[in-house]
Amino acid sequence: MEIPVRQVTDDEAAFFIEHGWVRLGRLVPPDVAAELRERAAGYLRERSKSRRTLVDEAFGQSRDIAAADELFGALALSPAMGQGAVRLLRGVRAVRVQVTNLLVKEAGEHGATEFHQDFPWMPMDRSAMLTVWLALADVPADMGSLRFYDGSHRYGLLGRSFTRPGDDQLTQHPWLKELELSPPLDLRAGDATVHHALTVHGAPANRRDRPRLSFTVTYFDADALYTGLPYQQTDGLGLQINRPFEHERFPCLRP
Repeated sequence: MEIPVRQVTDDEAAFFIEHGWVRLGRLVPPDVAAELRERAAGYLRERSKSRRTLVDEAFGQSRDIAAADELFGALALSPAMGQGAVRLLRGVRAVRVQVTNLLVKEAGEHGATEFHQDFPWMPMDRSAMLTVWLALADVPADMGSLRFYDGSHRYGLLGRSFTRPGDDQLTQHPWLKELELSPPLDLRAGDATVHHALTVHGAPANRRDRPRLSFTVTYFDADALYTGLPYQQTDGLGLQINRPFEHERFPCLRP
């Protein structure tokens, strides 16, 4: 199964390298987004709504969706997606899929997603990692599209968030407010944003009367080595410390 995914342009790659994020308009055609949306609705209805963590208060999720659904799997493993990730992560020869996810932000159920970095939790020895955030339905800004602190990826690891109340990045590092915040983004179904794993990002609460639906896939440098850091996704897989992530859970995509 082949999913039509457009190529990343030179201007988009340059913007990402400078700012740590980029908007990719119409990454997939609207009809593909519509089919993905129909499938997503079924999976999200089955998700558990029990609140366990601070993350669960910000959005609901159905993890590893690409392993459960062939269409989402085909998108995550699309050669064009891999090529785009390699191009944006300058100097990377290939990427692996780290995780795929369906995300939902319900009005009245979920609050704002606090500003945070993705990488501080990860058991990789390098931070060349990005996440593609694909809108499955139209996501106007007041529905909770992501916002990013420009250039924040240049400041390295800033610490974990979602471990306790008040540990968001803006509270830990008030100087981040000196950086420019990306504008509110109105996304159409099939549009995507991409952000580096060190880019500080968050999202407001959903103010509309319908759920915000998105699919995310995270890619990381295929040459990254496993550090052994405790992490639920990698614990018990038999990965060897200081060796690449050579496991079926992390398929490799080469340009």
